[in-house]
Amino acid sequence: MKFAPIALKSAVSALALTLAAPAVADHHAQSAPMEEADGYALSPEGAAKFVADTEVEMQKLWVIGAQAQWVNSTYITQDTDALAAYFGAIAAETSVAKALTAAKLADVGGLDPDVARKLDILRVALTLPAPTTSGAAEEAASLATSLNSAYGKGTGTLNGETISGSDIEAEMGNLERTPEELSEMWASWHTNVGAPMKEEYIRLAELTNEGARELGYADFGAMQRSKYDMSADEFAAETERMWQEVKPLYMALHTYVRTKLNQKYGDDVQPATGAIRADLLGNMWAQEWGNIYPLVAPAGAGDIGYDLTSLITAKGLNEIEMVKAGENFFSSLGFNELPETFYERSMFVKPTDRQVVCHASAWDVENSDDLRIKMCIKPNADDFVTIHHELGHNYYQRAYGIQDFLYRDSANDGFHEAIGDMIALSITPEYLVQIGMLDRDDVPSADKDIGLLLRQAMDKAAFLPFGLLMDRYRWGIYDGSTTPAEYNSDWNKLRLEYQGITPPTPRDADGFDPGAKYHVPGNVSYTRYFLARLLQFQFYKAACDQAGWEGPLHRCSFYGNEEVGKNLNDMLAMGSSKPWPDALEAFTGERQMSGKAMLEYFAPLKKWLDEQNKGQESGW
Repeated sequence: MKFAPIALKSAVSALALTLAAPAVADHHAQSAPMEEADGYALSPEGAAKFVADTEVEMQKLWVIGAQAQWVNSTYITQDTDALAAYFGAIAAETSVAKALTAAKLADVGGLDPDVARKLDILRVALTLPAPTTSGAAEEAASLATSLNSAYGKGTGTLNGETISGSDIEAEMGNLERTPEELSEMWASWHTNVGAPMKEEYIRLAELTNEGARELGYADFGAMQRSKYDMSADEFAAETERMWQEVKPLYMALHTYVRTKLNQKYGDDVQPATGAIRADLLGNMWAQEWGNIYPLVAPAGAGDIGYDLTSLITAKGLNEIEMVKAGENFFSSLGFNELPETFYERSMFVKPTDRQVVCHASAWDVENSDDLRIKMCIKPNADDFVTIHHELGHNYYQRAYGIQDFLYRDSANDGFHEAIGDMIALSITPEYLVQIGMLDRDDVPSADKDIGLLLRQAMDKAAFLPFGLLMDRYRWGIYDGSTTPAEYNSDWNKLRLEYQGITPPTPRDADGFDPGAKYHVPGNVSYTRYFLARLLQFQFYKAACDQAGWEGPLHRCSFYGNEEVGKNLNDMLAMGSSKPWPDALEAFTGERQMSGKAMLEYFAPLKKWLDEQNKGQESGW
């Protein structure tokens, strides 16, 4: 699963917070006078001055930090590593200090609403809120580094031989592997990687909880949930409501896939009822199932009448022309052309003379005037789609560049990925016809839709419960409802409850299986990905409705519709200056995030799945 680090602020601070923690501890060793917070009067005027000064200071740090990170990502050497770490450390020290000052000023009465909102943004921005007690920040930084390193060095086994993490991910999707080999890889990875980090994770959770309480939150989970313009409890209830909306689609998909796996492997490996064995779904964490699509595809579903990679080859598109095609999508909606510097400074092709980070990402380096993407483009369908996705981030970044510095971000953290994914959804056969890539006579007939929708659902719908439970599990750790003795048992109970999957082997109660997923030791919030999976369909349906599309939603193209472009830009330009319901309403007319559009998109598939599942027992 690709999730590009589009919000460079988050990418920089995630690294930088660990690097700068010792300096932060020293910075706060002396207490400020009671009538001031780090030199700013505890008054509405003092808070306003603090916010204004902070935006100027952080803007400067942002540019130099982004430049250092860019050089490091596109020219990896010991020296560029050091430069990126140096500027990241400065940014981190500043971020932590500003968050603590913001927490003090947030309690001042009579604040201007704009100032109050910016103070809240500063408070919740930290990904590692270590406490200010002597040595605590340094300890948290050391633990975070150790956990990341442990994951990066992790290995499993295949037929008794050691295998790296990246190789094991690929092999989990290899349909030639036997159930015994899949089980060995799954169990060895979870045991070797997760279990050894448990004690360090327990301590890091304690420290981040203490840090969150210093910032005025009940615990770190409550702090994470408080950035969604509602109370922490209200947000938890909202995400559960959204899950319940789309759960019937997931349940139908689960039943169908389980039946196919039972037919493939037999009752001894995959029973016809109950949970699905986690290692059989083509992914180490059973979060996306697309790798096993060939095992479950309807007869003849693979032939859709055209192949996008072949169309790219036939057109002879090079890397720049593929990017230009993506830019043309936005130009057709009325968006201005990208600045010349975009093509001068982006990295489109993997260099042959140096090491680079090829993972696709979109960058906003200098106040949205310096937009870039970083990719190692290949002339294939996946990269054609990814280009459209990444440009979605760039146009979002440029649109909210008109805002004050602290508002230059998406309305909530699910919006940014959702915009990119919404654009990727728009690469339909109709769109390919409109841009001259596909002859209308070659547009696949409706009888091919089920295969296309099933393949998409095995990634987009299958992901939903995992996207939700990742943070739900950690919220339980932070609020104390999951104790260290229950770390492993509660993880597997939650995965059974939401995903309906079960480990292939018995799990040690003293183990730490969640540590085998990067985002846990990496301390990366995950709810954003759940939100993005639903919001992308909500945005897509709104665009199709505005364009007057009358066919099935999954075949919609709004290419060339400038009204859609204007409405979309109006939402994007808001950044995070207003609560996300205001931004959502600006484009969709709705104030509530919802899974209804996803259900409409997959409605033909759901009907087909229900027919296939007749006589089968649903659930677990």
